Amino acid sequence: MADGESRVRRTLHLRFTFPSGDRKLLAPLVKAAAPFYEMLGRSRVRLLQNVDDPSRFVQVIDYEMRETVESNRQRLASDPKLQAYLQAWRAVLPGAGDLDVFEDITDTQ
Repeated sequence: MADGESRVRRTLHLRFTFPSGDRKLLAPLVKAAAPFYEMLGRSRVRLLQNVDDPSRFVQVIDYEMRETVESNRQRLASDPKLQAYLQAWRAVLPGAGDLDVFEDITDTQ
């Protein structure tokens, strides 16, 4: 980053069930999330479908963002763009999904 501010890497997992298992219906939601991913900073997004239960999915988002933004994730969570994105997911998905944010500690041992 040009300003020299330190960055942190995180991995977000969004686990959910989509009863029809129809991936074609999920693709527009993933594409509509592009502005949210841009808010996170540099990111890589994957949508994984469970091979044993095609109605279960995990969206994996690996991202890197400024440390000052990461330290205030609550403020980011209340952003109107993010709230609109989450509303779209809730309209399509029955029930709530599980969301976890991870830090890779593989190389810190």
